[in-house]
Amino acid sequence: MDEAWLVPGAAGLSGLAVGRLLNIYSTRWPIDLPIISPGSRCSECSSAIRWYDNIPVLSWLILSGKCRYCSMQIPLQYPVVELTSGLLCAGIFMIHGLSGEALRGSVFLCLLLGMSISDARFYIIPDEFSLGGTILGLAMSFLPGGIGWVSAVGGALVGYTFLWFIAAAGTRIIEKISPGRLEEAGLDKAMGGGDIKMMMMVGSFVGISGVAETAFLGSLGGLIVYGPVATLYRRLIPFGVFLAVAGAITYLWGDAMMDWYLTHIMGLAA
Repeated sequence: MDEAWLVPGAAGLSGLAVGRLLNIYSTRWPIDLPIISPGSRCSECSSAIRWYDNIPVLSWLILSGKCRYCSMQIPLQYPVVELTSGLLCAGIFMIHGLSGEALRGSVFLCLLLGMSISDARFYIIPDEFSLGGTILGLAMSFLPGGIGWVSAVGGALVGYTFLWFIAAAGTRIIEKISPGRLEEAGLDKAMGGGDIKMMMMVGSFVGISGVAETAFLGSLGGLIVYGPVATLYRRLIPFGVFLAVAGAITYLWGDAMMDWYLTHIMGLAA
C-alpha cells in the first residue's frame, strides 16, 4: 500500500469504530439510558449481540442487515453512520496529514454527526455532545494549527449568546403574530436549549466568523428544505441537523467561501 494512504486508512478504520460509538451515544443519551451496561441487545428478541456481530459495517453486511437470532431488520442507520464517520476521519487526515488539526477536525465532525442523529430521531441534543464538545473544542484549540484559545472562547461565547438572542426574539415574534402557536406545538420557546448549546460547541471549534457562517447556512438550509414541511404539516424542525451540516461546511470550506464573498460580492481585493 502507498504510504500516503497509511495514515488516512488507519484514521478511517478508527472512524468506523467511532461511528459505532456514535450510534450508541446518539440513541441512548437522549432517553437517559446507560451507555455501558446493559450491552447491545436486539430490540425484538433481547438477545445479546456478540462482539463478532458488532464489527462496524462488516457485521451488518455479513448478517444481511438482520438479527442473527430472530431475523429482525437492523436499521440502515447503523452502517451508514459508521461508514460516514470512517470517511470523515479518513478525509480529514488525508487533507491535514498526521497532525493536531486532523485530530481536531475529526473530533468536530464526529460530534456534529452524533448531534444530528440525536436531533433527527429525538429532537434532543444531549449535553454530553454539546457541553462536552465545547470543553473538547476549547482544549483542542491549543493544538498546533488550531484556532487558538482566544478565538475558541470568543466563538463559544458568541455562538451561545447569538442563538439565545435569536431564540428569545423568535419566541416573542411568534407569540405576537400567532398567539398560542408554540403552546399548541408543545413548546415554550421558538428554539430549544440544545440548539443554543450546540452553537456554543460549534463556536469553540470554528471561532466567531465561523459562528456567523454556520448560523446563516443552517438557517438558510432549514428555511429552504424543511420550512415548507413544518408550515404545511406543523411538524417540528430538527434545527440541529441543519446546524450540523452548516458547521461541517464552515469548517471545511468556510475560509474559501468568505474569500469568495469578499472578492466577488463586496469587491474587495483578495
